[in-house]
Amino acid sequence: MIYLLIDTTTSHLTVSIIKDEKVLCNYQENITSDMSCKIIPIIDSVLKNVNIKLKDVDKLFIVNGPGSFTGIRVGVTVAKTISWALKKDIIPLSSLELIATTYTDKRYIVPMIDARRGNVFAGIYDKDLNVIKSDSLVSLDQLNKELDEDYELVSYDNIKASIKPNIDVLKIVLKHINDDGVNPHSLNPNYLKLTEAEEKLNA
Repeated sequence: MIYLLIDTTTSHLTVSIIKDEKVLCNYQENITSDMSCKIIPIIDSVLKNVNIKLKDVDKLFIVNGPGSFTGIRVGVTVAKTISWALKKDIIPLSSLELIATTYTDKRYIVPMIDARRGNVFAGIYDKDLNVIKSDSLVSLDQLNKELDEDYELVSYDNIKASIKPNIDVLKIVLKHINDDGVNPHSLNPNYLKLTEAEEKLNA
């Protein structure tokens, strides 16, 4: 079985190919602009690098949020198009759960993404990626008050006391490998907050 994992939810783009429980390629690049223009050529390059055609991929894993609104939309649109056109199963993943695959000696992992204005997208996971606290939008100050030395803060962003992620794509794929695929038309971004335009509209 061949799996394609795509994560465009942050500036840290990830495109991975897994075959028979082995990571053939784990492409990562920091992209701060033009994600929509770069993602398709990168996917094509990754597939060519391991001599695999897109039609040979059995299942797609798409990270659908939370994170960058634009980045999420890009990844979800690409994954939905591939899934619909080639009739491939598609499984949504949490960006925070993917970050939580980072190895740590601590008992719990707290993946975080900067959500601005003193807020973060965060969840709490154990080492087996079991959810201890569901992904949510929370004040960083409030989150810090709830944590102790058993928690490892992990983030691509410059958040005090956090370590940088070193994600394990195989770990998250194996956890969700038997999940039921979703209809590509019903796959939606998981923003966890309103866009700025929506916030202004509701103000």
